Amino acid sequence: MSFYTWRMEKVKRYGVVIFLALFCAILMWIGQMGQLPVFSNDGEPKALSQGSEEQPYIALTFNISWGNEKVNDILDKLETHQTKATFFLSGSWAERHQDIVEAIHEDKHEIAMTGYEYESYTEMEPEEIRRDIQKAKEVFEKLGFEDINYIRPPHGHLNEEILAAIEQEGLETVQWSLNPRDWENPGTNTIIDQIMGTGSKGDIILLHASDSVKQTAKALEVIIPGLKQKGLEFVTITELVSGGKAKITQE
Repeated sequence: MSFYTWRMEKVKRYGVVIFLALFCAILMWIGQMGQLPVFSNDGEPKALSQGSEEQPYIALTFNISWGNEKVNDILDKLETHQTKATFFLSGSWAERHQDIVEAIHEDKHEIAMTGYEYESYTEMEPEEIRRDIQKAKEVFEKLGFEDINYIRPPHGHLNEEILAAIEQEGLETVQWSLNPRDWENPGTNTIIDQIMGTGSKGDIILLHASDSVKQTAKALEVIIPGLKQKGLEFVTITELVSGGKAKITQE
């Protein structure tokens, strides 16, 4: 092999090494960007999707927009296992079921909102979104809940305009990192397996307590003690946020 060829091969090898090093550095930088403070506002509104992986915290969250037959079973399971959760309620549902809202509060669960009508915000203008949120605020204030901080947009539908409108109303957007789609009633074991198989530190679990769910309460009998055996502690969204940094998402 000539000296020139040897030099070219050496340059190629070093070039590959340098490229890989730069690639790894970029990946590390992206990873660090994913650990911005919770709801950090660097000019763009954000949504919380997962808590810190440095703390053994996990959050159970329940959406309710209609019905009153399933929620009490779920509250009973949470009480039996001494587990806290965060309930995202539509204002119209809370208005119709004030006694259940009070029961949720008395059981020391956190109350958050999904707006008033539970209609997709992607179909609304920003001003309509704000009016829906304001109407929900009025309902919860009348029920004695003046300090609601979190909202989950109806159906989880989200974009930059929705995030901006929510921020203007002084609320923080919360989504999820783990969704077994319990409202589809895929089977109790399927719900259990999805949560137990991937549930870990910082997860926000999306479940439902509307009348559409037929298997969620039974699944909780296994999920709650199972996740506790993994060393995880159930906390509210407020506690998850205050426990450290959290991953954020932007639509």
